[in-house]
Amino acid sequence: MTVRPTQLPRLRRQTLRHLHDPESPLRAKTNSGTAPGLDALASHLEVADLFWVGQDMTALAMHSGEQLAAARWATADRPSPCGLLYWDEGVGHVDANGVRIPVEACAWGPFEGGLLLWLLMSRNRLAAEVARIGRYEVAEDEVPPLIPVCAATLPVTSEPVSLAEVDPQLPQPVVAALAAAWLLMQQPQLIDRTRERADKPTVRAYARDGLPMPEVTTVDLRRQYTPQDRDPDAGTDQRTYRNRWIVSGHWRNQAHGPGRSLRRQTWVPAHMKGPDGAPLLSTEKVNVWRR
Repeated sequence: MTVRPTQLPRLRRQTLRHLHDPESPLRAKTNSGTAPGLDALASHLEVADLFWVGQDMTALAMHSGEQLAAARWATADRPSPCGLLYWDEGVGHVDANGVRIPVEACAWGPFEGGLLLWLLMSRNRLAAEVARIGRYEVAEDEVPPLIPVCAATLPVTSEPVSLAEVDPQLPQPVVAALAAAWLLMQQPQLIDRTRERADKPTVRAYARDGLPMPEVTTVDLRRQYTPQDRDPDAGTDQRTYRNRWIVSGHWRNQAHGPGRSLRRQTWVPAHMKGPDGAPLLSTEKVNVWRR
């Protein structure tokens, strides 16, 4: 059962109940060394901005993340200081003693001078896997709707940190996809960002408690996106081309900010280069990603 954007505030609220209850299995049956991380997760979720990422955007984040060598985790590089991001259909897995645990959400926030990143799976996915095995059932009152799987602290630095140096507790492909998603969110020509309110029961519950109405930012690829006709990396040498060819999607260190003095990784989508009507050069292998 997939999670819709309007359901995310309710899942966050219910997960917080488990995190705040010292008698809940999540807190009572977790070793004491994990308690500070769970305390921080609760604090982050209380104020987190909520994001729901569609399947197409997830696919692009995973694909472009494979080509991302390093990332920054400072506040200015995040879509919000604290956040909860749900990936529609998941974004990879964690290997735990030979068991592949799916990752469906990421939560982040400041912690001990760095950025604490939690990877989570949904109770729905756990229940589906348990039902498939057919030996046990998930006690919903004992399991939060978003289950913390693993966490680590990422360094907050002024320069990008190699993804190869990420804490081994975190799967590098998932971390790379998150970093890529944050960068892609800053490219409005690629990404559609819309706001959705919570479902009606959650709105009523928040109103009873005097809390502000929660909203979810949905992130997906633009439905109408026209690739650039000209290679953005090309200079102004006025060269004339007699053929067309495909330039694969890639990251570029883009100038931005005051006087274009700052640099930010920007994704350049796959596009055609060369004059209209010219012959298309063939290659042994061409990978084209499109919506």
